Amino acid sequence: MKGQKGEQNKLLTGGDSLMAYETEDQETQYCFPVMNSSCLKGKRSRHGYNIIYVFASLLSVWTVFLNLLVIISISHFKKLHTPTNMIILSLAVNDLVVGLAMPVEAIRLIDKCWYFGHTFCGLYLLFVSLLLSSSLSNLVLIAVDRYVAVCHPLLYQQKITITKALLSVCLSWACFSAYGSTLVINNGYFDTSQRTDVCYGKCSVMISFTRIVINLFMSFIFPCTLIITLYLRIFYVVHQQVKVINSLMKGGKRVTEGSVKRKSESKAALTLGIIVSVYLLCYIPYCICSLTVNSSTAISVLTWFLYTNSGVNPLVYALFYPWFKKSSKLILTLRILQSTSSLINIFAQY
Repeated sequence: MKGQKGEQNKLLTGGDSLMAYETEDQETQYCFPVMNSSCLKGKRSRHGYNIIYVFASLLSVWTVFLNLLVIISISHFKKLHTPTNMIILSLAVNDLVVGLAMPVEAIRLIDKCWYFGHTFCGLYLLFVSLLLSSSLSNLVLIAVDRYVAVCHPLLYQQKITITKALLSVCLSWACFSAYGSTLVINNGYFDTSQRTDVCYGKCSVMISFTRIVINLFMSFIFPCTLIITLYLRIFYVVHQQVKVINSLMKGGKRVTEGSVKRKSESKAALTLGIIVSVYLLCYIPYCICSLTVNSSTAISVLTWFLYTNSGVNPLVYALFYPWFKKSSKLILTLRILQSTSSLINIFAQY
């Protein structure tokens, strides 16, 4: 009896840590059982564990596949090389990378553990911050592009070129990368080993309320205000243009090529407006919850709503852009491997 008690004391004081934890509580599991400061694993049923993994895997594959179709379409077919599509290409690249990051986020959601070390934790937080911010910056660029095309059509070709669009995309990525790096480094995310407020195996954002408010204004409220203002103006001009075109058609007057082009630009603005609206519907609840609700479960669910948005954008293209349907068919049937496939008129028969 004494031997058994002595053996148990040995385990609890420095022997096999995993056995010690199991002796204390068979239900308790740790991210790193051999470490005294390890975080607790999330408790889930095997059924729930499998459902989350299957959902995350399917969503990741779906997002990567559809956005890859968008990227190949715009990159390959020369008829799609327009300033607007360059920004859509940037958004698709952003969404594709989000799809690749989903498995890592799934591990955090399921186990509530971070297995990849302190340094990669800081890099991952920087990476996620950059992706979320750059998505919004792409939407700002799309709004500006549509504003000039619809409200100042005579200046569009002069002011908005492919080169300028690409430079704007690169500049926005660079600015948000610098801002995200400053945010992460200033809050000591890379020095996680010196922090006493978290256990080992946790990768979370520890940030003051003041910094949250400032970050919310810089990376969400200001860009969203600009987007909404531009689109309100766009929709007003679109409404006026449609009324003029319809009145001309009803009067039996000839509709000029310029009027047809303006109607096409208006349709593109409405389509991209849907993308912006869906993004805001996914992002706004997350921002509100991060400020008002102290629930990791609620924030995790709303974070996945944001990730799901990356798989929804290509569906909007498929529903409203005939060129995406045709280009996808050419890609999936491998016709793009033909030597002259890049010169195919992707807008033919539409």
